This record gives sequence, C-alpha cells and structure tokens, in this order.
Amino acid sequence: MMQRTLFRGALLAQQTAALEMPLAPRSAPLLQRLDRAMSTLSVPPPACMLRPLEAPLRYLFGPGPSNVPPRVLAAGGRPIIGHMHPEMFEIMNDIKRGIQYIFQTENNMTIAMSGSGHAAMECAVFNTVEPGESVLIAINGIWGDRVAEIAERMGANVHKMVKRPGEYFSNKEIEQAIAKHKPVLFFLTHGESSAGLCHPMDGIGDICQKHNCLFLVDTVASLGAAPIFMDKQNIDILYSGSQKALNAPPGTAPISFNDRACHKMFNRKTKPVSYLFDMTHLSNYWGCDGKPARAYHHTGPVSGFFALRESLSILAAKGLEESWKQHKEVAGYLYRGLEDLGLKLFISDRDLRLPSVTTIFIPEGYDWRELLAYIMKHHQMEMTGGLGPSIGMVMRIGLMGYNCEKTNADMALHALADALKNCKRSKA
Repeated sequence: MMQRTLFRGALLAQQTAALEMPLAPRSAPLLQRLDRAMSTLSVPPPACMLRPLEAPLRYLFGPGPSNVPPRVLAAGGRPIIGHMHPEMFEIMNDIKRGIQYIFQTENNMTIAMSGSGHAAMECAVFNTVEPGESVLIAINGIWGDRVAEIAERMGANVHKMVKRPGEYFSNKEIEQAIAKHKPVLFFLTHGESSAGLCHPMDGIGDICQKHNCLFLVDTVASLGAAPIFMDKQNIDILYSGSQKALNAPPGTAPISFNDRACHKMFNRKTKPVSYLFDMTHLSNYWGCDGKPARAYHHTGPVSGFFALRESLSILAAKGLEESWKQHKEVAGYLYRGLEDLGLKLFISDRDLRLPSVTTIFIPEGYDWRELLAYIMKHHQMEMTGGLGPSIGMVMRIGLMGYNCEKTNADMALHALADALKNCKRSKA
C-alpha cells in the first residue's frame, strides 16, 4: 500500500513538473491553437490595446483646454484614496474654500461638479427651474444656445434675447426683457469664448433681484482671467470649468448658489430631472447641508479633485488680482503683435475683449482651416476657428492660466506669421 501511494505521489509530481516546464518553441503554436479552440470569447483583444499609450506634446493655444503645469499633473498622479475617506472630505473642503475665493463669495452652497462645465450648466438649470416655468436666455454666442436647449429639454418655457456674436446686451435691454417675460431665471455668459467677448456684469444682478429673478452666470472661459465678484455683483448662481485659466485638466466644474437660489432650489414642487445633479444629494456629499454625516451619492473623480485642489492652491498663492493683471497684460501684448501682422481683432472695443481668448477676423483670401492645419502640422500648436454661430467668422487664440506668458504669445505670433507666408492666398 505504501509503495502504491509513493508511486502515485511521484507520478503526480512528474505531471506537475511537466506542466510547469516551459514549452519547446515548436509547441507554442499548438498551445495557441488549443487556447483559441477552448476560448469562449468571440471578440479578440484589439491590436491597439496591446500597444502602449501615446499622446503628443502640443501647445494648446486655443480656447481650452490649456496646458497643465507639472505641479498639477503630479497632484493628479498621486495614489488614489477612497471617495468617502475623511482625508478626501478634507480635500473637498479645501476645494470649496478655494472656489469661494476665486468666485469672491461667502456662499456655503459651493461645490465642484464631477464633470465638465456642461455638468455645472445642467446642474444650475435642473435644480432651479421646474417644468412650465419661464426662463430668459441671453444669446450672443454658443453658450446661451446650449442653456436654452437644456432648459427646453426639461420643459421650461424658454424666451431668448439674441444678438450677433461679439455684441453685448445693455442693462436697459435686459430689464425690459425680464419685465416682459417674468422669468424665474436669467442666464448670461460672462466670457463668451466663441466670440471672445467679456460681458459687463455691473447692475444686472440688481435688476434680477428687483424682478424676483435668479441671475445665472457662465464663467468657464473667464474665471481667473477677468474680474468677477459673485457677492458684490449679486450673482445668484455662478459656475465655471477646470480646464482653462484654472490650470487643471478637464473634468471638474466649480459652482455656487447663494441663499436666494437655495430657497428656490430646496422648495420645489417636483424633483430635479437628474439624480446625478440633484443638489439635495450633492449638498450632503460636499458637506454643505449641515448634517453630521455625508452619505454616498456617487463616486467622485478622486484624481480630478486632487488636480483641482492643486490648481486652486496655485491661483490662491499667485493672487486673483495678479492673475487678472497678467492676463490683461499678455492679451494686450498679443493684440499689438496681431495688428503688426496686419490681422484685425474681432471685438473692436478693447474693454469688451475676453483676456483669455482673443478672436481675429479670418485673414482675407485665406482658408482658415488650411491656416490652422498648417500651424498644427508645423508647430504642434492648437488654435481654432469659431464655434457655433461664429464658425467662418473668426479664428481664436487662447493664452490662459499656465499658458499666459509673453513668450507663448511670441510663439503664437511666429506660427501665424509662418502660416500666412506659406499657405495659399486667393486673389481678391
């Protein structure tokens, strides 16, 4: 019996050793055929997924995203922690304070959305407007169009004030439209990146308060580059995005609601159409509702929050006023260089130009697509054409956040001069 047991043990050991031995080269094809024959998968691994990731180094001198500083990239690469860990809540608290600083607000209801600026845009509308309510949208570029569509999709009664790209609305025009339509919400873009316009803000919040209307402002392209004062200018809801002058990668979106907005938001007759963007839950997740514990709502973008916190830290250390000053100076330097090249600025009034995104008329006789393709191919540099209603009207150069330097303006001007020299120009 013992011998039989020993024999079986030896045989088992031999079989195990045989399985563990490397196959001879001529056996490999046989094994592969056997693997394929035994596989239950009908879709093989794609060849592209068997190669390492490659991403080119580009100068992002368009309307966003902009290049991200190494310090922010490093922060985004830190080890992941749980989205409900106390350390994560502390980081979220830091982000809230940073947003309050850059918005110039003391609003408690201040958070960062898990998503791009569109997420904040939808959050603002979904939470403060109910189906059938009247909203008024100022449209002088693409972003008013987007908000109007969002409001229409959720059943609001949408009224529009429309002007050509690059034009602005007077306070008198705004008040007349609000008095006529009696909206619960009025939307205006501060930095209209599709046209390069920075819209005046003073007095509009007072008009909205007078008519019991919430004032919603988009600062995705302007925050950190042009002055905005949420509390002083009586802005009820303000939102932005992370990927422009804030120096962070795309994917997070600061937003803040004042007490008037919160009263409207938390005294609804119906639930918001989106669960993900429901501020009843998000206010708890961000510790803004006064409750002792935060409950799970969704898994926030941990690495994105790391990067956003670092970008807010950089801006806080630099100082908002210094950032505004730098964007204005670099933009002015760029304006002079563009005019020296014989190019015409799209916004004639210097005070209405968006410092972060400069628009020029398409040079006469040139195909704007060819110019931009040449710059990308020969200079690894992104500039863009128009967007929405400004397509075919303008080209856009963005120098914001980390990219806001005169040396970068020189690079952009050199690339444009090279493209004008080497691209075909039709005879007028």
